[in-house]
Amino acid sequence: MRVLVIGSGGREHALCRAIAASPLLTKLWCAPGNPGIAAEAECVPIAARDIAGLVAFAREQAVDLVVPGPEQPLIAGVADALAAVGIACCGPSAAAAALEGSKSFAKEICDAAGVPTARWERFDDAEAARTFIRRRGAPIVVKADGLAGGKGVVVAATEALALAAVERMMGGRVFGAAGTSIVIEECLTGEELSFFALCDGVHALPLGVAQDHKRVGDGETGPNTGGMGAISPVPSVTPALEGTVMDRIIRPVLAELARRGTTFRGILYAGLMLTEDGPKVIEFNVRFGDPECQVLLPRLKSDLLPALLAACDGELGQFDLRWHELASIGVVMAARGYPEAPRIGGVISGLEDAASGPGVQIFQAGTELGGDGRLRAAGGRVLTVCATASRLRAAREAAYAAVDRIDWADGFCRRDIGLRAAAFP
Repeated sequence: MRVLVIGSGGREHALCRAIAASPLLTKLWCAPGNPGIAAEAECVPIAARDIAGLVAFAREQAVDLVVPGPEQPLIAGVADALAAVGIACCGPSAAAAALEGSKSFAKEICDAAGVPTARWERFDDAEAARTFIRRRGAPIVVKADGLAGGKGVVVAATEALALAAVERMMGGRVFGAAGTSIVIEECLTGEELSFFALCDGVHALPLGVAQDHKRVGDGETGPNTGGMGAISPVPSVTPALEGTVMDRIIRPVLAELARRGTTFRGILYAGLMLTEDGPKVIEFNVRFGDPECQVLLPRLKSDLLPALLAACDGELGQFDLRWHELASIGVVMAARGYPEAPRIGGVISGLEDAASGPGVQIFQAGTELGGDGRLRAAGGRVLTVCATASRLRAAREAAYAAVDRIDWADGFCRRDIGLRAAAFP
């Protein structure tokens, strides 16, 4: 099979490494890719948002399957454009991708399907939103309705913070058109986790559970980021709970979308809160998370490629995926100043030595090769240092030992990824 992966981050590096291991693969490209991905696939200089360019390349190269990593091309309709020329895409149509592109659409689907989620209201008028907040009080959650790069959610502990969030989103337009409308919802409490399923429109296969660490600093301090690390599996999640999520959330959402004539094919990512009343949906994404993908795929024993193709063909009912009984952890190394103003250009070395540790894999994201041929930082989140072991404690030790072997003066990481879960009996 000839496969094109779209994207350039650590998630796409993990996808390329997993797909490259398939005996079914004959050729693998990644657009635009990065220096790490170049070891797994041929990188082509086409931006992930360039739908016309991606479709033209896929046609020219007789690509059999396209696997989008990030959400932007899916929401922009890359799956629809590929379908129009007869090329399979393991990702939802633009209509189905609205599950991530519009918070209010996702909430409407939950309500129609009977899926448990926080009580919510949508607002197009800032004064009406402020009146609602004053009436409901805090804590309360304010969300930009559209895509905001993972930064459009404010969990406001006070009324003042909630009102300020409304002003920033709707008055200050800090998220552009994404904040034209906002969603305000009750603040759920409990343990947060990420649940992934591969879907073919009717059937769904669980892809595992991960737990992301969003804030930039140890102890969940500082601003939210795209993710500073993750673990999988999550010790508190039982097989019974996974079954509940599939039965009460994943399958009902697929059925409601199908009822509306919108078939969902690809990765469905449910961000959940484990409340006293059971799991409730915080949000949906329509692709693998980053860095969750980097900790999930090293645990997969089965060949990923035929499963992705089966999702496109509506044949997942015949599939069963096997997993290694391993704990997995990913520690993100970011450039100092991230997320506000990351320092780019710093030289990175020692990756080969770091990756020689037991169970260690390193996935590149914001990297580039300088004119001198040396690897340099070119973004905020730059590396995900992952490790697997029979126990999470051992995986943590291996991952952080690998981090300490990497020579990068401007790099930093959280030192508490998976710390609480590693103490779980």
